[in-house]
Amino acid sequence: MQYTHESLATIPNRYAFLDNIEKLLVADSHQSLFLIDVVRFSDVSSSLGYDFGDKILLEIANRIIYIADNKAVFGRISGDIFGLVLSGTQNQAQLHEFYSHLISHFKTPIQCDDHAFIVDFNVGVASNPLRNKNINSLFSLAEMALRQAKSNKFDNFQYANEINNSEGGRSLTLKADLTRALAQNELEIYLQPVIDLNSLEILGAECLLRWNHPLDGVLFPGALIEAAESYNMMNEVGYWVLNAAFEHAAKLNRVGLQLKISVNMSPTQLYDLDFVKSLREMSVRHGVKMCQFELELTEDVALSNSLLVKKQLSQIRSLGVSVAIDDFGKGYSNLGYLRNIDIDTIKIDKSFIMEINQSPINKAIVEASLLIAKAAKCGLVAEGIEDISHLHILREIGIQKGQGYLFSKAICLDDFIDLAYKDMSVGTSMIRAMNS
Repeated sequence: MQYTHESLATIPNRYAFLDNIEKLLVADSHQSLFLIDVVRFSDVSSSLGYDFGDKILLEIANRIIYIADNKAVFGRISGDIFGLVLSGTQNQAQLHEFYSHLISHFKTPIQCDDHAFIVDFNVGVASNPLRNKNINSLFSLAEMALRQAKSNKFDNFQYANEINNSEGGRSLTLKADLTRALAQNELEIYLQPVIDLNSLEILGAECLLRWNHPLDGVLFPGALIEAAESYNMMNEVGYWVLNAAFEHAAKLNRVGLQLKISVNMSPTQLYDLDFVKSLREMSVRHGVKMCQFELELTEDVALSNSLLVKKQLSQIRSLGVSVAIDDFGKGYSNLGYLRNIDIDTIKIDKSFIMEINQSPINKAIVEASLLIAKAAKCGLVAEGIEDISHLHILREIGIQKGQGYLFSKAICLDDFIDLAYKDMSVGTSMIRAMNS
């Protein structure tokens, strides 16, 4: 392990970090996981710019590694949250002592350019439950501790060493909601058309999860996803979505609509050794060819150095399934991953499309994305097209595929079939609008 990172990109991301912890747990279950959240860091980035923010984060990361005497496994969980694992038997007092040392050390300001920044943290730490080998259980326990640390009045530290059944009525309610939603078929797949931007024909569809709540109607499933992540049920939800996508593809095929179907892939599925086998079984069960499917993964997953992830993606593509990078350019990106994995499609994050008619930088990013896609010999899809002016600009740049509310929001299967058969495209009304 190195004392100093020269770039945020060399710090193990969430998935590589979890891989490293899992290896530790196999060797010795006595591990303590810190989740270290930089307090109010978004204020720094928004006020002084993301380049400055990156410099500060890099300095913070290297200082934490130094404090741990280079003996700890370290990683970056998200933008301003770091993870640290201390091996060996540690009691609560010892872990709090490390936290106090951390806080004390960072009372010395970080100097960057002409600015000084004093760092404060919320810290959640979990001691691995006895004989536990499940990384998700340990990580969920640390996440629970971090949530509590953020709400503490006097000490931004929280320790946990076992699942606390009184952790909060809301979380327990979410778990009950998720269990019921899966058992009683309350979940549903909606489809958002992917459009040929020149002919305006429907080329495919992205599957998006919706929740038919018994009291509140059709909802976006954000709360359910939160519950699934907290209770290690993302794999179950991911397989439900994938199976439903195969069912929808089979129904579309039966009515003569053989379209490309895109499905967001749960990161946990890439770590499931039975995932490729499950794909084959679904393909046979529903009579749908693998080449009709495209699995979308986020850049965070693609950035993982995990050999297992690379192997899984290679096997998936060997079946004929396409692989896409979703939300391309969102957040902190290290484009070097494009050299290490084979992909079929890049989906440009909607934040670059929605203001493309106002921001020359957004337009330049989209143009650069097209050059990258051509060099990588993969397709390019623009997300978040909401205005006729967006469509005109994307056509001028040479983007050929896109999706967004300009064409259609995500709709249920029957409405999607009606839309597709209305005139086999959304083109007629759109062309009239553009020429009026």
